Amino acid sequence: MSGHSKWSTIKNKKAKNDGARAKIFTKIGRELIVAIKEGGSADPNVNSKLKDCIAKAKANNVPNDNIERIIKKAASDGDQSKYEAITYEGYGPGGIAVIVEALTDNRNRTAGEVRHYFDKFGGNLGTQGCVSFMFERKGVLITESDGLEEEKVMEDALENGASDFQVEPDVFEIYTEPEDFSAVNDALTKLGYTFIEAEIEMVPGNYTKLEDEEQILKMQKLLDNLEDNDDVQNVWHNWEYDEPEEED
Repeated sequence: MSGHSKWSTIKNKKAKNDGARAKIFTKIGRELIVAIKEGGSADPNVNSKLKDCIAKAKANNVPNDNIERIIKKAASDGDQSKYEAITYEGYGPGGIAVIVEALTDNRNRTAGEVRHYFDKFGGNLGTQGCVSFMFERKGVLITESDGLEEEKVMEDALENGASDFQVEPDVFEIYTEPEDFSAVNDALTKLGYTFIEAEIEMVPGNYTKLEDEEQILKMQKLLDNLEDNDDVQNVWHNWEYDEPEEED
């Protein structure tokens, strides 16, 4: 649940997530609970944040039974957890901009752990607003391009309210304004599209490459530790990750 930095980074992330499915389900479940409590309704037709969370859950292959069970429990006040949403901003090695979104029941614990990761892996935690100006909140829908025609997908996306369309290796990336995300997702789903990434993200305006091997290693460790933390929901950054070239 980290992004958004080109498809190579998402592939790297997805490979790890496949081996940590339970943790991903738990984090998305927490988002569903908070969306219901903050939105005051368990009906996604009137609670747009819940609807967006359900789209994210489905893209991450959370079973419908799990989603329905979490919603039912939260709606009946069966879940007494009280989570607070906190956002941290800072810089990773080489000046990589990083935004960390957390849901926590212990602010001091989470702040201490996040600060520790930044300090340990060559970054520094900053103040609110120090990097968020480099990002824009957008709806992001990613579908695998195999078997699809680029012009057709682009036409369908733009005709149904998408604001931008990009081609990356193996995938098509569809961008929307945050308020249009649910409508675009619904329309394209009805047309038969399935998505491997579907959520509102913090998308960087530009990306930064790291050339130093030590910085690359530390940046990866910083992201790994943040993503493995139970309180951290999302990590957004502007690192342009280059996959190692495969040897023949």
